[in-house]
Amino acid sequence: FSISTYNKMWADAQKDLDIQLCKERGEFLQPEKDPVKVFKLLATSYIKYMQIFRHLETAHDQLVHQQKQAVIRQVLDGVIGRILEVKKEMVKLENSEFHYIDDILEDLKLLPEDTEVPIPRYFIKEKLEVLQQREKTLDQILLDAGLQIEEPIEAMTPEEGVRIIQVAERARQGRCRAAFMKRIYLKEKKEKQPKLQVQMGPSPDNAATCIQKVWRGYIQRKKTEKMREEEMIFLGMSLPPHLETMSISQMHAGQVNTPQDEVQETHEEVSIKDKLRETEGLYIKKNFQDEISQCFIECRHIVGKFPDYPSEEAGGSMTVFDSQKTAEQIAEELAAEREMALQKKDQKGKKENESKEKKKEKGKAGKQVRLPGVKTAEEGWKMGPSNFLSIMEEGSSRYKDIWQNRDEQWDFLQDHDPELIKEENRKDVEEEIRVQVDKVMQQELENLRLAVDGEGSGKQKKGKKSEKVRAASVRIQMMSLVHRTIDSLYRELVEEGLLIKAKTVNLSDYVGKYNYVGTALLQAGVEPMPSLAHVRQLIALYGILPLGSQTVHEKAPLVKALLLAGPSGVGKKMLVHAICTETGANLFNLSASNITGKYPGKSGLLMMLHMVLKVAKQLQPSVVWIGETEKIFSKGGRKADDEMNPKRLEKMLPKFLQAVKAQDRVLLVGTTTRPFDANLKPFCQVYQKIILIPRPDYSSRLGKYFLWKHIILQNGGVITNLLSISCLANLSDGFTQGHIVQVVQDVLTELRLLQMTRKPLRTEEFVTPLARQDPVYKEEEESFK
Repeated sequence: FSISTYNKMWADAQKDLDIQLCKERGEFLQPEKDPVKVFKLLATSYIKYMQIFRHLETAHDQLVHQQKQAVIRQVLDGVIGRILEVKKEMVKLENSEFHYIDDILEDLKLLPEDTEVPIPRYFIKEKLEVLQQREKTLDQILLDAGLQIEEPIEAMTPEEGVRIIQVAERARQGRCRAAFMKRIYLKEKKEKQPKLQVQMGPSPDNAATCIQKVWRGYIQRKKTEKMREEEMIFLGMSLPPHLETMSISQMHAGQVNTPQDEVQETHEEVSIKDKLRETEGLYIKKNFQDEISQCFIECRHIVGKFPDYPSEEAGGSMTVFDSQKTAEQIAEELAAEREMALQKKDQKGKKENESKEKKKEKGKAGKQVRLPGVKTAEEGWKMGPSNFLSIMEEGSSRYKDIWQNRDEQWDFLQDHDPELIKEENRKDVEEEIRVQVDKVMQQELENLRLAVDGEGSGKQKKGKKSEKVRAASVRIQMMSLVHRTIDSLYRELVEEGLLIKAKTVNLSDYVGKYNYVGTALLQAGVEPMPSLAHVRQLIALYGILPLGSQTVHEKAPLVKALLLAGPSGVGKKMLVHAICTETGANLFNLSASNITGKYPGKSGLLMMLHMVLKVAKQLQPSVVWIGETEKIFSKGGRKADDEMNPKRLEKMLPKFLQAVKAQDRVLLVGTTTRPFDANLKPFCQVYQKIILIPRPDYSSRLGKYFLWKHIILQNGGVITNLLSISCLANLSDGFTQGHIVQVVQDVLTELRLLQMTRKPLRTEEFVTPLARQDPVYKEEEESFK
């Protein structure tokens, strides 16, 4: 695809977004009592936003213009956040994380695959260099600690070594012989030339003819090259001379979207900012000083004395610059501020008493009428306020103002626009200079008061109330962590096995199709089991998207803890590693089996959690994984004080989650094969979202067919007519994905792969190993439901 294709994709996505925003302003603000209509409205918006998300992500990834990427990125974050907000409303409406919207997709003429959540590629691209360096550091620490064995170099056999030496020696001898024969040929040719011609040389006519021939050939080649360049420029396949700013060596050495380019662009932006500060800084500073001086002189003429300088909390001189008010209005406002400050002290006691009485009245009224936050049936449903609509609207307005009608006919390089960078940086430069001017003008105002009015500012410096020092009950181990570097804490966690290396697994590797009969089962009154595609969507929505974007994590509905529950072999650990791979997150393993015997005692456990939280916040995004998490919340067993008992984490986890704020991209992920063995009240209080991962059942036979085929091909197998994948999909009802992978690996050994050409795979070869596996029975599945 060309650049114009992705520009058009961006324009179409912005157009669809404007239509969707207009639709939301009309429909979401009107109360609706019918829950069926509400769900259809939400589901339609969810699908539309997902399509816009996919187009914007593709355009952001393929367009190389950095300023375009910045605008798309703002809208992209807004769309991702809005999708999460709509998803939250759908969950509240249906009391379920899994939704079946086949009828709505059919009305929109879309496939279930169109609702697949795309993973933005900039999650990894933007910090690729940092991730590579961190991976090298982790590998080195593991090697030094003896926790990882260095991959051995494969030694070649003596026969292979002799063959390589022979090839190299024969090539050397061939080159020597060719050089020798060339010397003999040149010597014989020189001897055959007539001696007279060597002595006298060529005649003047022959020499002139030779020079003319060379010159005319040179002129003609130049003309031909010029004609070809003009033709290529005319066809739009080459750049005009005035746009040839990048040398051939730079074109070959540099590639678009590399970390080195990003560093260069940052330096270039900084240089433009410095240049702007040098060229326009004095002019901006002089203007600010003149405006402030003029304003306060006019205020003195009107009021009779110089006003107080606006405080930093009030915005400083911004109150003068941002307002278009006259000096009289500014003087009145400053005088009113002084009066209000005096009145606040007198009215403080009264307000406190009134607020207490109001709270009591509200509490009584609330008890009599209804619980806060619960809508009655008469009110109907109405969409709550959004944190992302303003972000999307701002991004759309930036697109319309700058890029919608911009002529880019000659912008072949798609390089940055210095004027746009200047406009963006001018506000920052003005803010820096304004702060400097405030300090200077405050002192100048004091001097004017002393010289003209003979008085000081009259301000009394208010000493800050000394804060109460917290009780010094912090352990010595906890205090020692304050003085340690992140690198030392990182190394200790790796050496103790608490920070592990995540396997490189993408979310797309978690293969599974949609349940195409979900809506039909719901209409028949049967609650269908979620499909693997549903699980993949929820992992992307609750795990990957918030961890990948700081803006989304801060403003979207906050999910601090996620539980993956399902039978053994359904891919729970794989999904944990996929979250880390897609976001570049660190992986901390706090499973019960992994922390046994490490950091004994209550103080040791506190120190361990503090170390994990400190490193996780500093090197975010981070995933804290707790395997077999039901053991921490088990109903009975030993006392929690026992050092070997995993229950000692039960009381610590809520405090751990309280320390995780919206700006901290840290996610707690638990995995369990027996959630019904846990004490459900504290269990569900810790895990905010619980995702059931079922085994592939008979209703998703198409998914099983695709799964068998994918795993056999992935392990080097070849599918022929002798191998019935449909038969295997029917026979494997009740078996998990892990069982199928184990069966395929047992059959496709190295010896069997070598025999593949003369002995194709048969269905019978997979039946016997499958029969040895223990399936998931209906009773266990019902327990999970």
